Amino acid sequence: MVTRASAGGSCGGFVGQPGAAVLPGGPAAFQVLWEACQQRTGEHKTLLQLMLCNKSYQQLCLVFQEFQNISGQDIVDAINECYDGYFRELLVATVLCIRDKPAYFAYRLYSAIHDFGFHNKTVIRILIARSEIDLMTIRKRYKERYGKSLFHDIKNFASGHYEKALLAICAGDADDY
Repeated sequence: MVTRASAGGSCGGFVGQPGAAVLPGGPAAFQVLWEACQQRTGEHKTLLQLMLCNKSYQQLCLVFQEFQNISGQDIVDAINECYDGYFRELLVATVLCIRDKPAYFAYRLYSAIHDFGFHNKTVIRILIARSEIDLMTIRKRYKERYGKSLFHDIKNFASGHYEKALLAICAGDADDY
């Protein structure tokens, strides 16, 4: 999983395009994963972990798509049913990052601001770490998903110099408020 976390990429724009990745094993691989998940023999944990660690982003996007076609269920929902604890959280975070990294960080920011009573460390860590990478895209996804801008939520939940520092990192415009 460490290897997957340090790699770059996402699903965006690859699946279904000419030359898109083809998963070795074809539909049988998806069927085996689905059946193992249903039987909960323990094999499903190993299979999913191997797929997440050894397949490219494009292949994983295809796995997620085919898994849904075969099972009628989103891979995240299946993970929530088949796994528990921190391993489930790890798998869900991995799948969400593979699908759309900025949307994942928007979700993490929203959770840190709303669910935990403003979890300072998480907000600071994400804003600082992503500020020179994709913070503008994260802000866009945040507004699309939650209806209010990240700037607005920071302004409502932080105050004083701390608020000003977060807003400066966020680079929020008055238009965003």
